[in-house]
Amino acid sequence: MRDALFHIRRADNVSLQSQIRETLVTAILGGQLPPQEAVPSTRQMAKRLGVSRNTVVLAYQALVDDGFLLSRERSGFYVNDEVLQGIAARPERVSTPSKQPIDWIKRFVVRPSIQDNIEKPQHWQRYRYPFIYGQIDLALFPIAEWRDCTRRALGTKSLGDWAGDSYTADDPMLVEQIRTRILPRRGILADEDQILITLGAQNALYLLAGLLVTPRTRIAIEEPGYPDLRNVLELRSDRIVPIGVDEDGLPVDGRLSDCDLVFVTPSHQFPTTATMPLERRVALLDQAARHDFLIIEDDYEFETNYVSESCPALKSLDQGDRVIYVGSLSKSLFPGLRLGFLVAPAELIREARAQRRLMLRHPPNNNQRTAALFLALGHHDSLIHRLHRAYKARWSAMGEALEHYLPRSSRAPTFGGTSFWVRGPAWLDDQRLAKQALQEEVIIEPGRIAFAAPEPPRNYFRLGFSSIALERIEPGIRLLSEAIDRQAP
Repeated sequence: MRDALFHIRRADNVSLQSQIRETLVTAILGGQLPPQEAVPSTRQMAKRLGVSRNTVVLAYQALVDDGFLLSRERSGFYVNDEVLQGIAARPERVSTPSKQPIDWIKRFVVRPSIQDNIEKPQHWQRYRYPFIYGQIDLALFPIAEWRDCTRRALGTKSLGDWAGDSYTADDPMLVEQIRTRILPRRGILADEDQILITLGAQNALYLLAGLLVTPRTRIAIEEPGYPDLRNVLELRSDRIVPIGVDEDGLPVDGRLSDCDLVFVTPSHQFPTTATMPLERRVALLDQAARHDFLIIEDDYEFETNYVSESCPALKSLDQGDRVIYVGSLSKSLFPGLRLGFLVAPAELIREARAQRRLMLRHPPNNNQRTAALFLALGHHDSLIHRLHRAYKARWSAMGEALEHYLPRSSRAPTFGGTSFWVRGPAWLDDQRLAKQALQEEVIIEPGRIAFAAPEPPRNYFRLGFSSIALERIEPGIRLLSEAIDRQAP
């Protein structure tokens, strides 16, 4: 049994010392190593784990310094009983008379778990051809610069800025960087009280739904469109109006006139990548003023315009405070950071801030400060230039490969972005294709999830190129085309 307690996993990106420490701490706190129990000698442990004795000595000494072990001269190392003080003993299981199990289904007010969602392989990095959307290529990320900003943020001088509970406040440095560096690129001018930091764009959309959507609220969404937004809205209203997009994005017509909210992705329509022209943006704003509805603009890829001049954000054209702007740092930094922002009139931001406090208080202060430093020191601008060069090359390679292997199946995104929306033959089954392609280590995203219709088309899929190496695009598309051919009737 003692042998089974101690093991390490050499393939993990964790130091051997850290793994030894984790193993012993888990055994001590879990009760497998009781108080005053002797742990294996450093020599025995080194032999058992196949590591150097010095590695074990350093790990043991660190545990002594932290109070988990006691070192007794000429005797060895023992579990310190003081470290277990205050930990409740495990209660014995008491048998109770059998009762009817709880019917949880009847108790749920909503059931988000039964909604359809975008699914991705958990370990997508292990696949050779990850045409996966919304992830980053780690080779492009400036880890040294991010580490330096993290070190600065965690320094003693900054400790007081982020260690405490900020209640409703955001990191003022990050707000200022968003206000002066990011928003002006989209033509947006905003004051500090018009900006709220969120846990990504998804958190911003959920906050807005909580503030603006009731069962009677009528909301226009794009078809196909962002499934997570659709799922959020369906938990609150059954008056959702999907409107089919065209080559210019969301049409502006009479279907919007009796809506209370209109959700739109004008820069890169999700998922078709269509860009709404300036004339249609102006028409949308005019109709919002005439019919008194609000617009939620999700500018989720605002930093990936690299093919030609970008069109100004819808928010930048808004003269009547009808546009609520949602942005995210996921595409330019990394999605795991979970930082986004909301730009809206001060009255709305005040209520969203109060609602956010009830949910999570505020995003982690240390992450906010690290991101602020990354922006302030110019690392974000350098990263954007690097991403633009890499994405433009991949955009071109993807377009050429699709035109060669799947001609006339897609249209290259006008202003860049990080994905292609592909229409396969009418007989194609996107989910079946995804499963077959995965056997060839090709990851794609079936398109039907983006449609709200009960019987969505099955011959669409999305190919992302932000996380796949340039040289793997052409062979990956070739394998995908072969998988499509195998479905042919």
